[in-house]
Amino acid sequence: QVQLLESGGGSVQSGGSLRLSCATSEYTFTNDYYLGWFRQRSGNWREPVAIIDHKGIIRYADFVKGRFTLSKDIAKNTLDLQMSSLKPEDTAMYYCAADWERMTMNPVRTPEIGYWGQGTQVTVSS
Repeated sequence: QVQLLESGGGSVQSGGSLRLSCATSEYTFTNDYYLGWFRQRSGNWREPVAIIDHKGIIRYADFVKGRFTLSKDIAKNTLDLQMSSLKPEDTAMYYCAADWERMTMNPVRTPEIGYWGQGTQVTVSS
């Protein structure tokens, strides 16, 4: 029932922009799921980047505030992440995720999240 398919990753130079998109099912959009983007850098744990809860409240990790924008396209059933002013340290595999209250900005709880996409690679060169 929950389907998540990421797209939009790629390689970009420092300061550039990318837009990631997560295609979901209408079921996911209409059943009060929390949705979010997470990332996993080489040698690091998976960490939250931005999430939107069932009320539409959006939260961002401090390291992306002012640079990334999360949005839902209800008509297309997609969760989009517009990334600007990219830095080499943003290089990571980016994952789309869905769950309910278990999805928080606390990285310790990331392993509890139930639904994940396959991921899309973002590489930022200096």
